[in-house]
Amino acid sequence: MRKFAVMLYPDFSLQEITCLTSALTVWFGETIDFIASENKEYRSEEGLRVFPTKTTADAAITDYDCVILPGTINPMPALFDETLIDFLRGGVNTSIVFAAISSSPALLSKAGILDGKKFTAGYFMQFADTFSFIQKENFVHKPIVEDGNVITGIGMFFREFAEAVLKRFDYDIGGSFMRDNPAAYTEEELTFYWSEDDYQEFLNELKEYPV
Repeated sequence: MRKFAVMLYPDFSLQEITCLTSALTVWFGETIDFIASENKEYRSEEGLRVFPTKTTADAAITDYDCVILPGTINPMPALFDETLIDFLRGGVNTSIVFAAISSSPALLSKAGILDGKKFTAGYFMQFADTFSFIQKENFVHKPIVEDGNVITGIGMFFREFAEAVLKRFDYDIGGSFMRDNPAAYTEEELTFYWSEDDYQEFLNELKEYPV
């Protein structure tokens, strides 16, 4: 089993990473650690209130094969969270795959992960002009950019971002990852049945409820 982590910080975007995280957990049975600098409630862009499963003090970044960074509509708290940035710095010059989308490549820039690497991001270019640690000369204006162990993406291309990460780890995702045409399905293909074993498991579970 591979080890995956998602970094949490204020106003993180669920929408940008859930294609990836749901495929990892539901399709491929992986477990994800959700890591933040503090053991406290974090609110997503969408308003969901969540708690991390680990803090940066409880985890070593080198324990992970892949570290996923969601975007955030408000990157400043994460960008100036030195505990978080120091945790990411532990991945410099390692083979850890860093997957960052939307504004979160800025965190990798500050941590030194993007030094000398081509990347993309979803932040405004004036934002890049403001911070000297962002190597703007390496910014590539494409939806997804892969350079060595780093995968970066623009938020609107969340499916392509997920696809790039899953392919990096050789998961079999077929030829049209989450892009099937609804009109192409027949009524029979859209009618679902449990196997006998799964149906029996459901019936056994149902006994626990007051039906």
